Amino acid sequence: MNDTTCKLLVIGAGPGGYTCAIRAGQLGIDTVVVESEKPGGTCLNIGCIPSKALIHAADTYETVARAADGKAQLGISALKPSLDFTKTIAWKDDIVRRLNGGVSGLLKRAGVRYVAGHASFHDGKTVEVHTTNGVQLIHAETIVIATGSAPIELPSLPFGGRVISSTDALALAEVPKRLIVVGGGYIGLELGTAFAKLGADVTVVEATPRILPQYDGELSDPVARRLRALGVTVLTSAKAKALVAEGTALLIETADGGQTTLEADKILVTVGRKPATSGFGLELLDLDMDGPYIRIDDRCRTSMRGVFAIGDVTGEPMLAHRAMAQGEMVAEIVAGHRRAWDRVAIPAICFTDPEIVMVGLSPSEARDKGLEVKSDLFPFKASGRALTLDRDDGFIRTVARADNHVLLGIQGVGPGLAELSAAFSLALEMGARLEDIALTIHAHPTLSEGFHEAALRSLGHAIHV
Repeated sequence: MNDTTCKLLVIGAGPGGYTCAIRAGQLGIDTVVVESEKPGGTCLNIGCIPSKALIHAADTYETVARAADGKAQLGISALKPSLDFTKTIAWKDDIVRRLNGGVSGLLKRAGVRYVAGHASFHDGKTVEVHTTNGVQLIHAETIVIATGSAPIELPSLPFGGRVISSTDALALAEVPKRLIVVGGGYIGLELGTAFAKLGADVTVVEATPRILPQYDGELSDPVARRLRALGVTVLTSAKAKALVAEGTALLIETADGGQTTLEADKILVTVGRKPATSGFGLELLDLDMDGPYIRIDDRCRTSMRGVFAIGDVTGEPMLAHRAMAQGEMVAEIVAGHRRAWDRVAIPAICFTDPEIVMVGLSPSEARDKGLEVKSDLFPFKASGRALTLDRDDGFIRTVARADNHVLLGIQGVGPGLAELSAAFSLALEMGARLEDIALTIHAHPTLSEGFHEAALRSLGHAIHV
């Protein structure tokens, strides 16, 4: 058994773990990172990156297909497109492969030692790693737990056969003819929309009264309309019960309490994710927990001295960029810097069609906190840029304190709106007021003008609506 010592050991090379390790290496900290899978974690390998590649391919295919069907209003016609899904998947996998290599290169350049294997705690200072070359003991002054999360499996619909997870959906060899998506959250709708555009007959089964229950109805309504336009069937207040007909159909309890069955080639279950806190000896440390998550303070310290936790294992929101920010902060704390978690805005993006961006508080969330707010929106039906893109479905909305006009939240729904999330986050982090946005020149014609106009409208003097 080989023994290794280091100052900092990071368990998990996902977005939080590799960011922590790279920053630690930049700061001259002797760092080891352990990962049992490929570097990059869920986000890079089986989540954010491959799903966005598939979404882009689906958008492109659907655009050409609409032109071939004579449904495009741009005066463009095309021959009916064909889809080589094997090439699509190969293109997606190549993006992942290149980014894997990029992360490995960044770790190496920062002087971080990378150990491929499965880590398991001996105690709060020692980890046993099972590698292809045998078992390795790593002793560290400080350990960061960054093990991420995993899809939740329904007891009545275990993964296997026709029942697939989001990971399986991104590795399908062909587009299923009939796809049922169990769960109308952002993961299910992103993938369901993509497969609908690629030609699948998609049905969404959502247990709550509407899709995207984590967003308010004003934001989710444009997505619901777009799903109908794409021919996606959405069953709300409906529950997936079990496989029937020798596993070829799904039994569903409908909103009125009745039952029906739906034939399916694949059943994609996307009902959430759970923190990856088992299987690596975490129980030996007896850390304080917050429900299923590891409890941390404002410096990502756990209840054991010298043990930090970052990313999905520490709770919601389970977002790669939150984990990255935590990882960077922890590396600097280990290096002796004075840092604490004081972020105002963590943007949340739903890459549906249209996209949803949410930063800060919604109007109802602000009012629930007892705040009096000024809130208004700018509809893209009045946006010249949206019309030139042939997509006027959506809006940008501002939420500000009524007394001093400091922004509390910014939300939007529209095509390509994810790219505005940085402007929204920056405004909140800088403590901007409605007047600051109103007095900032926004380029014309752009969708970002909607941000400007929403602020003007909240102040009572909109120009273009």
